[in-house]
Amino acid sequence: MKPVILSLLLTIALVSAQGGRSFTGVVTDSMCAAGDHSRMRMGANDAECTIACNSSHGALYVLLVGKESYILSNQEMAEKFAAQKVTVMGTLDAKTGTIQVRSITPSK
Repeated sequence: MKPVILSLLLTIALVSAQGGRSFTGVVTDSMCAAGDHSRMRMGANDAECTIACNSSHGALYVLLVGKESYILSNQEMAEKFAAQKVTVMGTLDAKTGTIQVRSITPSK
């Protein structure tokens, strides 16, 4: 392989490993992991229900992406975005289903 191509591939791999990837979905809790808060209704809205399930029932904040949910490693950061559509930058640990969160930002 030519040195220029090899160097480019190594750079891409390094950047990918450092930054992880982006995941876009809704921050919810592991008790209502499908995003349906109608059964629990622990508050006046989905955000209050998500926070209440987390603080009162030991649920974890998760990111719902389609039909898949992933535990968010930074629970404190996730709470600020309860029931909001966000983009999470991080690395997925496929064995545990946990995203090692680097950042969370609102998404449109």
